[in-house]
Amino acid sequence: MKIGKTLASASFALTLAAGAAAAQQSWQMTTTWPSSLELIEFDKHFVDLANKLAGDELNIEFFEGGSLVPAGEVFGAVEGGIVQAGADWPGYWAGRDPAFSPLATTSSLFNAVDYVNWIQQWGGKEIYNETYGKFGMVYLPYAVTNNESGFHTKESISSIADLQGKRLRVSGLEQGRLLNKLGGSQVSMAGGEIYQSLERGVIDGAEFSTPNVDWSGGFQQVTGFWATPGWHQSASVFGVMINKASWDALSAETQEKLQIAADATMLWSLAFTERRANDAYKQFGEVNEITRMDDESLAKIQETANEVIEEVACENPTSAKVYLSQLEYLADYSSWRSASAPFNLGRNPDGPDLEKIRACAE
Repeated sequence: MKIGKTLASASFALTLAAGAAAAQQSWQMTTTWPSSLELIEFDKHFVDLANKLAGDELNIEFFEGGSLVPAGEVFGAVEGGIVQAGADWPGYWAGRDPAFSPLATTSSLFNAVDYVNWIQQWGGKEIYNETYGKFGMVYLPYAVTNNESGFHTKESISSIADLQGKRLRVSGLEQGRLLNKLGGSQVSMAGGEIYQSLERGVIDGAEFSTPNVDWSGGFQQVTGFWATPGWHQSASVFGVMINKASWDALSAETQEKLQIAADATMLWSLAFTERRANDAYKQFGEVNEITRMDDESLAKIQETANEVIEEVACENPTSAKVYLSQLEYLADYSSWRSASAPFNLGRNPDGPDLEKIRACAE
């Protein structure tokens, strides 16, 4: 009897010890964003929620961009296991694989709800993890925004003619090629360099993010005009890269809690950004002149964006696979979206040639 009690006590002690060990697991997570930019709020929200849900098994210690590694090195830091997790915008890694570009944004194609639909129900989540998986990472998309602000400029822009010869800061492979085809000139630079470049006249204008983020960047102080809409990036996705070995060391239950935190943050991010963008739009209107591209120019931009997407897809098989999946979603969803118009979300864009991209993906 004593032996049985002793074994039971030992078993109970081992269980407690195992639980305590699990509770001690700790991650370091950084981001590409400094604390001065509101994009970091997505990361903070996810970390806070994840720690509340999984705090008994995992604690995530969060560091703002640049405090552990430079923003451009976050990908490599997660890949190499220097940190367990890193928040990002996938487009920054298009040099590693062009597929990261449409995983981050599209030109005149998806809106934020399209990304949510595609990620959650039309196979997008699997494509993110297939792409990041090549680099030893798991990816949890956890934030979306609708179209970016547009261009903050020194001179008014309301047509394609006004783009001619303008040196504009634009991020993205497809976005730069699109701007160049329209007569502008892409200038690539980090977000932290935009303010001074505008102030010193190094560039004629710049895009960066949604109105609230651009306001936090102070662009209204060094430009007089804001050209809408943000046709170059009609929506954006953000998320967290997780080192695969670190992910595999978690229990299935803890992994599920992180996924729940990501999904909840995604819903929150859309409403948060729309409210903040709305408020920032009013603020910009008080200090800058807001213009809008004419309809003829927007139609030409859509046509040119389609050409660029087809070109990039047929140059890069991995990009073609992403675009094919996105366009198949749009085609599949179009009948219900049309039937429920104008009350459903978004539009059915006159997008790229699906069959041409299908051929390039095969």
